[in-house]
Amino acid sequence: MARVSAKGAAQAARREDARIRKAITLDQGSPQLGAVTADSFQNFQAKLGLGTDNVMSASTYGFNPVTRNRTMLEWIHRGSWLGGIAVDAIADDMTREGAYITCEMPPEDTDVINRVADELDVWGAIGDAVRWGRLYGGGICVALIDGQDLRQPLRPETVGPGQFRGLLALDRWMVQPSLEDLVTEMGPHIGQPRYYRVQDNAPALRNCVVHHSRVMVRHIGHKLPYQQALMENLWGSSVIERIFDRMVAFDSATTGAAQLVYKSFLRTFKIDGLRDLISAGGTMMEGLAKYVDQVRRFQGIEGSTMIDAKDEFEIQGTQAFSGLSDTLVQFGQQIAGALEMPLVRLFGQSPAGLNSTGDSDIRTYYDNIKKRQRRDLSHGVTMIYRLIAQSRTIPIPGNFGTDFNSLYQMTLEEKLNAAKVLVECVTAAADAGLISPQTAMKELRQQSRQTSVFTNITQQDILKAEQEVTPPADENAMAALMMQQGGEQGAEDGDEKAGGNPMGQGAPSGNVLPFTADASSATGGRTRKRFGT
Repeated sequence: MARVSAKGAAQAARREDARIRKAITLDQGSPQLGAVTADSFQNFQAKLGLGTDNVMSASTYGFNPVTRNRTMLEWIHRGSWLGGIAVDAIADDMTREGAYITCEMPPEDTDVINRVADELDVWGAIGDAVRWGRLYGGGICVALIDGQDLRQPLRPETVGPGQFRGLLALDRWMVQPSLEDLVTEMGPHIGQPRYYRVQDNAPALRNCVVHHSRVMVRHIGHKLPYQQALMENLWGSSVIERIFDRMVAFDSATTGAAQLVYKSFLRTFKIDGLRDLISAGGTMMEGLAKYVDQVRRFQGIEGSTMIDAKDEFEIQGTQAFSGLSDTLVQFGQQIAGALEMPLVRLFGQSPAGLNSTGDSDIRTYYDNIKKRQRRDLSHGVTMIYRLIAQSRTIPIPGNFGTDFNSLYQMTLEEKLNAAKVLVECVTAAADAGLISPQTAMKELRQQSRQTSVFTNITQQDILKAEQEVTPPADENAMAALMMQQGGEQGAEDGDEKAGGNPMGQGAPSGNVLPFTADASSATGGRTRKRFGT
């Protein structure tokens, strides 16, 4: 099969991008609109709207490829608390609660898989891949399987006992994708690089070639249109690129507000003949400098000011602090909106206003995190857990799958209330004969991950419940059976009452039926029976 190359397409995309930017740029370097749109509001007499010879008509969006400046991105992540949170917060939230297995497996097997995942720091490596993907626009996680050639496609069934050794997180600057050889097989990886060559600056696997099937997680930050992705070697863009101008505005406003603390009042000297002193320079100018320095040095909150009788000294307080807080809040809200993150998560800021708790914002944010998890991590996490089970010789069901644990942490009262409602619902369904007691116990155990109640229900308990309890019997059949056996007993005893039976003739003896019948009215016309002991 012919190999597909993206290198030539990337070069053509760069040339086309340079041509377009040159076409819309004036000789002086100020951008202009290449064409005037006619589908927006315009008032030529009042010069309102785009294309009506006003200041707004000269506006456009430039090309600011912050993603390609690796060093500056590292400085932002290292030195800016806002840039660090923008990159790390979502990566941490996507991986901090882990995942659980959705199929039917023995509890001891799931415990082994979860313990191995913790020992190998699987979620830490996944979090690093997401983190570097958000920072650089590209990050991957490579499965470390001892004894296998990384160049060959991964086949999970070939993983032997103890061969899975964890994951290695690499960023886009540590690997070189094979732009000359792309995946051509139909599937979710079509059009992506077939191989990744690990560079010399990687912490491990240097100069190794990794097949794409061994990449468990591939995170590319913000996904780009294909022509732009070609310019980025089929990676994405950093999340910092979209919010770069808003971060500069926020930090500028914050730093400016801090500077105003030192300039909260203005001091003015009125010196007679200042112009002549400056023009003369020399000794007279040096004397003036000493004079001003002497006043500045001893001027304080409780200090005094000595000036010449002919000079004037004024102090004017400034009113620049009013409105600064609103400005900073607006800049912060713009950054939070760009990151799809509530203010309480980004800044740790408590919601303002009456009856404001921030629960709705947090729940919306957690829903967004769940969307990102299922889109970017679901397939890789399922494969990782499958590799762990395979390397620990744990049987894997055909419907093996995983899902992510909820980020919302319920209080103890909320867990108990949820458990109470769950028990009522399951009990009602079991009493109505809709589900068996075994299914009811399975439901209680499955929900124990959320409620922390009924965590001690084991598979043996469920199997024991299935052996002890039989399906509900029909009421009419039960009554007919009891009357028939009661009649047979009465025929054998004649008109005498059964010995030791206070109910007299027609009542079944204790050795006739090996079960006891409950009231059928509580089960909607069905009678439950339990085996005697």
